[in-house]
Amino acid sequence: MSKRIEKIIDEIVDQYAYADKSERPWIIGFSGGKDSTVLLTLVWRALEKIRNLPTPFQLRRPVYVVCNDTLVENPIISSYVDDVLEKIEVAAREQNLPVFVKKTAPLLEETFWVNVLGKGYPVPNNSFRWCTDKLKIRPTSNFLVEQIDEKGEAIVLLGTRYEESASRERSMKKHEIQGQRLSKHQTGVNTYVYAPIKDLMLEEVWYIINTFASPWGFDNSILFQIYSDASADDYECPTVVVNKKHSSCGQSRFGCWTCTVVKKDKSMSALIDNGQHWMTPLLNYRNSLVEERNIHENRMPERRDGRPAVHEEGTNWGPYWPAYRFRKLKELLLIQKEIQKERPYISLISNQELIAIQVTWNRDLYFDKNVGDLYRDIFDKDINTNNTKSLNNTEKRILKEVCEDDMSYYHLIDNLISLQETKTLMVSKYGLHNDIEKRIERFVNPKEYENK
Repeated sequence: MSKRIEKIIDEIVDQYAYADKSERPWIIGFSGGKDSTVLLTLVWRALEKIRNLPTPFQLRRPVYVVCNDTLVENPIISSYVDDVLEKIEVAAREQNLPVFVKKTAPLLEETFWVNVLGKGYPVPNNSFRWCTDKLKIRPTSNFLVEQIDEKGEAIVLLGTRYEESASRERSMKKHEIQGQRLSKHQTGVNTYVYAPIKDLMLEEVWYIINTFASPWGFDNSILFQIYSDASADDYECPTVVVNKKHSSCGQSRFGCWTCTVVKKDKSMSALIDNGQHWMTPLLNYRNSLVEERNIHENRMPERRDGRPAVHEEGTNWGPYWPAYRFRKLKELLLIQKEIQKERPYISLISNQELIAIQVTWNRDLYFDKNVGDLYRDIFDKDINTNNTKSLNNTEKRILKEVCEDDMSYYHLIDNLISLQETKTLMVSKYGLHNDIEKRIERFVNPKEYENK
């Protein structure tokens, strides 16, 4: 097994230093899971070997360790990955290796919560899996495009393996070119794919994690324990035992704690069963998103673009009603408050997302509920952001006095100011002019607007 692993390291050395004379950057998608950890470990060992060659080879090619944060990652994994990335950055700098950590994240208006609780998107399922593109593909693709613009081409290193599944093996072999290590990326222009650990078996992956000291100085037993704790009771993966404690480990797949594509989140359930009881409210909330997705009363009769969204039998299939979005946001913030009593570092939703949700509600002309008021009621403090430009209490009092004879003018002005905030808070300003016109139209012709 050791010889097989050394052969992979030698292949990586050859590909980095000799087979490819260019300086095309290498980009490693790093999730912190077992496969990406093994991939980075072997690449790191190869870089050390190149640096120590009798005739030193200059390490000119940058290796980017790109970690995409969907902002709804499993909190245990998210915390673990942050610690690992910090170690990688420090170790690469101290060892003078061209390894650079980059974190990507979805744009503010494309995050899970802004889409679900702001715009009212129904949570993803197999037939409407909008999350993969918005939360994962686009952020990483944007970074990839930046590298291609600078260097002309880029090489993506994948931790995929044939053994993972039959469909994965078919997909990998479909795009491979016989006799060549690199293959064209399925979607990226001027992008190539290199999968050096594709032939590794699961036992070999865990052998590397359990026997090779982490080159960036992290304790790999922590990763092993996370997988072990997240193993469902009905499945255990065999592993090469190098320690009596390493009797077995799980092959659980980690992802977003909010994932509604899978029928059951086995990894989170197993973590709870193995002592992480504080995650129970997260699992219950996730389950409620699944159970309430297709309830007719929660959905609007029109899509966001105004097209009808009513099935033949009369059920609504448009976005969630604003009142339902507000209720689910309240539940989420209450869970966050409870969790933060013991784990103050965990935030289930960011302050910027809360502001963006309010902005989205405003642009949907939903002014009945206010995110800031809800946050204040639950946490007894204001949302910490310097981007809001709403009227302060004194300005509101003066405006109310001016509009005393007809308070509808006060509400109109307050609403228009709220709409104007989108200009600074959101990247996308498309449609702002129309939103303002619609609000004024509702004010001038309220009955006519309601009939629409």
